[in-house]
Amino acid sequence: MFALRVEMRRNYGRGKERRGWNSHKCSLHPHRHRRPSHNNRAQSLEQEEQQTPVNAGPSSNEDPSSSSSTQNSVAPELPGFYYDPEKNRYFRLLPGHNNHNPLTKDSIQHKAMECKRLRLLEEEERQNQKTTRTGLNSSVLLQKRQLGLLSSTSYCRLVHELKVNCMQRRKIEIHSLDSSVAGTNNFKIIVADVACERIFTVNDVEHGGCKYGIINLSGLGKESLSVEMYDNLYFTNRKVNSVCWASLTHPDSHVLLCLMGIAETPGCASLLPASLFSSTNPGARPGMLCSFKISTAWSCAWCLNPQADNCFSTGLTRRVLVTNVVTGHRQTFGTSSDVLAQQFATQTPLLYNGCRSGEIFSIDVRQRNRKGQSWKANRLFHGSAVTSLHLMEAEHYLMAADMAGKIKLWDLRTAKCVKQYKGHHNEYALLPLHVNEKEGLLIAVGQDCYTRIWSLQDAQLLRTIPSPHPSSKDAIPSVVFSSRLGGSRGVPGLLMAVKQDLYHFSYN
Repeated sequence: MFALRVEMRRNYGRGKERRGWNSHKCSLHPHRHRRPSHNNRAQSLEQEEQQTPVNAGPSSNEDPSSSSSTQNSVAPELPGFYYDPEKNRYFRLLPGHNNHNPLTKDSIQHKAMECKRLRLLEEEERQNQKTTRTGLNSSVLLQKRQLGLLSSTSYCRLVHELKVNCMQRRKIEIHSLDSSVAGTNNFKIIVADVACERIFTVNDVEHGGCKYGIINLSGLGKESLSVEMYDNLYFTNRKVNSVCWASLTHPDSHVLLCLMGIAETPGCASLLPASLFSSTNPGARPGMLCSFKISTAWSCAWCLNPQADNCFSTGLTRRVLVTNVVTGHRQTFGTSSDVLAQQFATQTPLLYNGCRSGEIFSIDVRQRNRKGQSWKANRLFHGSAVTSLHLMEAEHYLMAADMAGKIKLWDLRTAKCVKQYKGHHNEYALLPLHVNEKEGLLIAVGQDCYTRIWSLQDAQLLRTIPSPHPSSKDAIPSVVFSSRLGGSRGVPGLLMAVKQDLYHFSYN
């Protein structure tokens, strides 16, 4: 009896040792567990701790439209571990104080995003994108149209969806008068004028600061895609927060810039003549028409309504400033939060504002300054900071995006959200929206560097375009979309500026 008890204790101790060894291992299998041999346990443990992951598993930021093996994984999340779907096992995240640790959350997420981007790029190069709607093709659409089953509006909208899914990327050659500057500065912002004949660009300068330029898109109609870029003589050492075209003497005659202040240098709002960037008469270039120092300027908008002619607005820290360029008259409206996005209505003298607090409100610019905030109208609320606004042509609906990645379409008559466009990714950046009502498309670039295109009609995600460059905070693409790039006789498509390159996605 005594011998039996001793043997049971020995076996129990061996079981504890085995359980202790297995719990100390850094690799777990979600479906089966292979126990290494006694001679290879130390070597196996060392190899698994140094394993570099290929995929981080399911993530809340994954694009819902993409087919990925991570979405099919049913492995649960374990604290201190990450799941590798290719190896079908877990790997332990090593302590953060280890400087040689290859397994950190940032490195895992970055490598997973890079693998996904490369996979999508390969799929785009192999074949054209398939439409997201089952059975949708040009022949079926034409038959339904001829049979009277589709209205002209629905037919045009679905044709645009087909074209969006067939766009192919081509790189554009950029020519500049100064050959030493061309292709050396990274694009930060590109904004097209109303006719889409020119694009105003903001580029990073190697020694710090920003430089401005205008790209003429007339060369896009040629077989060899090329554009002419004209730089001005000035650059700024401050960050450009917002840019918009201004129609003072003629349509899109000027460019309005809002600069953020740094250190002891205050912010600035500047109105530059577009002729500064002309190749003709370089010696007779006019200077700035309007420039004044202000506190940090987050946003700007030019007014095209005749009831507030020659006026523009700047969204500042807890106030809105409306300025008349000709008379110099200014109106100040105090707000409870920073104004990050603005747009004027054209049919009514209203200015719509999106705030850091998530509030959206309108101002009638004809009224005098009032104490308090009794002048606010059309008040809407997002759960996060509003980064972009777009008022639809009929001015009954307002599109808004926020820093939580939500894009909502609001009915201004009922103050209710009627549609939500899912899939956008944002955490802290001021990212714009691009709405094309004629084509029925919504385009937005996320902080994950993916360009997404939705249908305005039913909020369906039509296409997700990966960036040609690896994803990073300083490589978020800036895009322009139009059915007439280069003017009335231009070519349709999407322009994407990222790093030092400019790409054209043909829309034909």
